[in-house]
Amino acid sequence: METDRKPETTNPLKYYVEDYWDIVVGITAVLLAVYLHKNGQGAMATLMAAIGIAALSLTVAEVAEILSERLQEPYGSMVLTFSAVIVEIVLLYIILLEAREIPKVVETVKGGIISAVIVDMNVLLGLAVFIGGLKFTEQEHNKETSSTYTTILFVSGLALLVPSLLNQTKHVTEAVREVSYIISAVLMLFYIIIFVFQTKTHTHFFRATARSRIFRLRRKMQGLEQEINENDQSDYVFEKFNNYINFIVIFILIAIIAIGAEVFANDGVKLAREHGVSAGLSGLIIAIVAVSPEIFTAIKAARNDQIQRVVNIAMGASVVSILLTVPILLAMAYSSGVDLMLDFNPLQIGALIMTIILAWKSTEEGHTNYFEGISHLMFFTYYAIIAGYY
Repeated sequence: METDRKPETTNPLKYYVEDYWDIVVGITAVLLAVYLHKNGQGAMATLMAAIGIAALSLTVAEVAEILSERLQEPYGSMVLTFSAVIVEIVLLYIILLEAREIPKVVETVKGGIISAVIVDMNVLLGLAVFIGGLKFTEQEHNKETSSTYTTILFVSGLALLVPSLLNQTKHVTEAVREVSYIISAVLMLFYIIIFVFQTKTHTHFFRATARSRIFRLRRKMQGLEQEINENDQSDYVFEKFNNYINFIVIFILIAIIAIGAEVFANDGVKLAREHGVSAGLSGLIIAIVAVSPEIFTAIKAARNDQIQRVVNIAMGASVVSILLTVPILLAMAYSSGVDLMLDFNPLQIGALIMTIILAWKSTEEGHTNYFEGISHLMFFTYYAIIAGYY
């Protein structure tokens, strides 16, 4: 294993490529997407936009990870989850604006909201737990973390069920709309309480247990020399920036992502209509594009025996996706004159509740293995098949 990031005997170009390929690919892909969009090549524009969004989101995740390493839990994981959720909100909102001309796009946005949680809790958590389980057999995490998060998610999922149930009764659309706004306000209030709980009164619920730290002791001892060398000699530009500059970098990258998202929304919606892609499957594709950087971060954490971080990222992102994304999107939709309600269909609500139950069962004992990871991946496969035909 190399101890220096850029040894003098090695071609530095290799390291520049490793460090900055995502920025180059991301910006180039977004520029190509804009060019192709203006020239009427919708399919290629959508593909380039998706590549650009995913690549730049990976850079956002890398910068957020640097910030998270400088902060203690739960703040470290919160930086990662907030960065990813901002990308998700930007992407969904720009797609939502297409509903001014194509009202059915609203169903795609609602599918994207639920799919973000489905992907976080099944693909992200499933892949990380599976890969980590193969390498370490079993991995330990603070069971209070998963217990708290699954309780929050279960209560939040039931909140989304309220307007959905009303929509199945004789209540008029106006009543469902009013209840949607009320529920979104309640969710925002719930998040404020949870934020205090997470950062002030019960921070120990979201930190690694002493036992799980023992699992990482050997790795920490072996990597001590490497860590010192990397801190002294790393040329990765974002590691040299202070926290404030890195936050500014994240927002600049998100602004570029928004340009790609506009192309992705405009041409992607048209392609979905032309090829008969269901709203559920469209929402799933959107969620995978938005969540992909978090997936890579979680896999890397699992391979380093940091399963606590994986649980914090997967479940924390899911909590924020419901408690913040929903109220913010509803407020933005209202201000933009788009009619967005929380009347999710039975597949979406059912998949959400079942995902939360599965996550609760697979993490409740405070340790994970590869079987639990593959169980989440199998569940996601079932959902993807149904979403494609629903």
